[in-house]
Amino acid sequence: MSELPEQTQSPSPAEVKRVLEAALLASQDAMSTGELKKLFEQELDHVLIRRLLDELREDWAGRGVELVQVSSGWRFRTTADVQPYLDRLKNEKPAKYSRAVLETLAIIAYRQPVTRGDIEDIRGVAVSPGIIKALEGRGWIDSVGYREVPGRPALYATTRRFLDDLGLRTLSELPPLAELQKVMEFNDAR
Repeated sequence: MSELPEQTQSPSPAEVKRVLEAALLASQDAMSTGELKKLFEQELDHVLIRRLLDELREDWAGRGVELVQVSSGWRFRTTADVQPYLDRLKNEKPAKYSRAVLETLAIIAYRQPVTRGDIEDIRGVAVSPGIIKALEGRGWIDSVGYREVPGRPALYATTRRFLDDLGLRTLSELPPLAELQKVMEFNDAR
């Protein structure tokens, strides 16, 4: 078993790659390149870190686990094709969200920042405070300020966690709204 060199000398790219892999496998959360750079006493070039992360992604290609870049950084996750097998190990059922919760989340994601009043205007019905609390509790939305109108209603937007949980880097990776509407209509027909 090889030992890591003392931190007085610069680690080789192979050693850096090995440490990056271990840190990402051990972390439950995505790690930014800035966080990954902190693993080393010496200042490492951003380009080197990025190249080694791309190499790691290639090394893991075709396996049941993949390295992906999401909004808040890099993380390992299981591939979609093995997920049904892993789901058999879980005793818990995935969270089910009502149509009202999903519609509210979609409005916030596609129209952000929005107020509760904006959401109600689009949906045509009142938004229960429980819906906003559920989405905030999940870490998917947050208040990002206040609209400068009488009453100063809170403005809501999605969070990095929302993007991370969906495996997205940016909001531009969301599916087109028309595609989402077709899915909602299909589910209504069932």
